[in-house]
Amino acid sequence: MGLLDDTAEGRAQCWRALAALHAAIDTRVERALRTKCRLGLKEYTVLDVLSREEEWRMNHLAAVIALSPSATTRLVSRMEQQGLLARHLCPADRRGISTEASEAGRDLLAAARPVHDAALCEAFEEASALPGSAPLVQLLDTWVPLIKQNRA
Repeated sequence: MGLLDDTAEGRAQCWRALAALHAAIDTRVERALRTKCRLGLKEYTVLDVLSREEEWRMNHLAAVIALSPSATTRLVSRMEQQGLLARHLCPADRRGISTEASEAGRDLLAAARPVHDAALCEAFEEASALPGSAPLVQLLDTWVPLIKQNRA
């Protein structure tokens, strides 16, 4: 086996470990949000993203929440029917649609954020105890200051 083969296999192993960690965290956080807040993780993510800026264009929102544009439109439509979001035409570009959280959406996010954060912390603590996930958790922990610095 050559150097390139070793590198490709190493990357594949890392990718599988990262995918497994992601799935475990998603499952844990989704379960907590659904049980305690009747809110899915994607819905939480939409509300969280919208809370960080006034308005979001639908195509930008789709990219940030990692859904296709059509899946994002369906999700936003459901959330709008529930009274959690509002959509309107962009003032600068009448062809674009902006999305923002309603008061009910902001209230739900405020109630869900501690549930999300606690479940996320628990999931990371569990993962840090597993040999295959511990290095990834440590790596992610080193990124937190960088992310905070980039937001400032």
